[in-house]
Amino acid sequence: MSFSILATDPTTSARRGRLVLPHGTVETPIFMPVGTQGTVKTLHPAELEQLGSQIILGNTYHLWLRPGHELIRELGGLHGFSTWRKPMLTDSGGFQVWSLAKLRKITEEGVRFQNHLDGSKMLLTPELSMEIQGALGSDIAMLFDECPPYPCDEAYAAKSLALTTRWAKRCKDWVTENEPRSGEGRQQHFGIVQGSIYADLREQSARELVELGFDGYAIGGVSVGEPEHEMFRAIENAVPFLPHDKPRYAMGLGTPPQILEMISRGVDMFDCVMPTRIARHGMAMTLDGPINIKNLIHAKDPRPLCESAHPHVAGFSRAYLRHLFRAGEILGLRLLSFHNLHFYLSLVAGAREAIAAGNFPAYKDSFIRRYTRTDTP
Repeated sequence: MSFSILATDPTTSARRGRLVLPHGTVETPIFMPVGTQGTVKTLHPAELEQLGSQIILGNTYHLWLRPGHELIRELGGLHGFSTWRKPMLTDSGGFQVWSLAKLRKITEEGVRFQNHLDGSKMLLTPELSMEIQGALGSDIAMLFDECPPYPCDEAYAAKSLALTTRWAKRCKDWVTENEPRSGEGRQQHFGIVQGSIYADLREQSARELVELGFDGYAIGGVSVGEPEHEMFRAIENAVPFLPHDKPRYAMGLGTPPQILEMISRGVDMFDCVMPTRIARHGMAMTLDGPINIKNLIHAKDPRPLCESAHPHVAGFSRAYLRHLFRAGEILGLRLLSFHNLHFYLSLVAGAREAIAAGNFPAYKDSFIRRYTRTDTP
């Protein structure tokens, strides 16, 4: 892997970069569509390419439970299994254990939990997480961590952070012993900065991970229920202590304004289920803010969804899109999922252009001002 900074904004920490991975090149800042079960919901891989998707996510926890990492390995890894040929990132499974599993118990060994599918008892360890991700064959594998809940007191956050650091060392040791490959085809590994809302713990986590040495660094434990200002502080308390020449990834974020704010704070990579999740409920992103296509106001509206709609969607009226949702037609879910991902990918493409042109603050402020105004059409 190589990561190069192509341009920086003179008044913020925004940067324009290029990340070269085994399955292709990723231009940053970048948004990564989430393919939890090995698929971005409702969309064909060719449609993702049509949208300009450069990298997508797969979910270690879900793919381990079903259909199993060994089967996926036998069928060509997650790239061959899903027919997605461009770069892919897999998370460690830690967040899903935190958010989905029943009766979980965190120990030094790992996390014992009850499988949410069939109730069976399971154990996920740092070593197993790396083994699963190695079998999946993703370009980027995330280290196994504990995501502390919000709120939590500083003593708990410190104890959790210490465990995450020890687990990071075990992940690195497993990779060293089991994946001695080097060069451009090597799977990359990103550490995850934790520490909840506590500035000293965020700094400590970042410094400890950098000392261990990884290919990139993520900021985790954000967007878990904390106020937005705490989310921004978590980024601000971590980024200054991360290497300038390594990619930075804010996990599970966020709304369009939040993404621009994170870019201005020096973050390069983002993922979020929001674009496709809200699409399945009839919500569409527009430059004037989100709209609910199911609302009665759209029943006879001949206009396209919005002025920035992709040609794949622009030919359909708001009235027709509303009809699809009211009739329970799958096409409605597909079209809005396509549209929302186009919106997010266009947002970060615009940020890349603005950073290169030296006018990112104006781009960010203009977008947020229009997106958040209340007099939307």
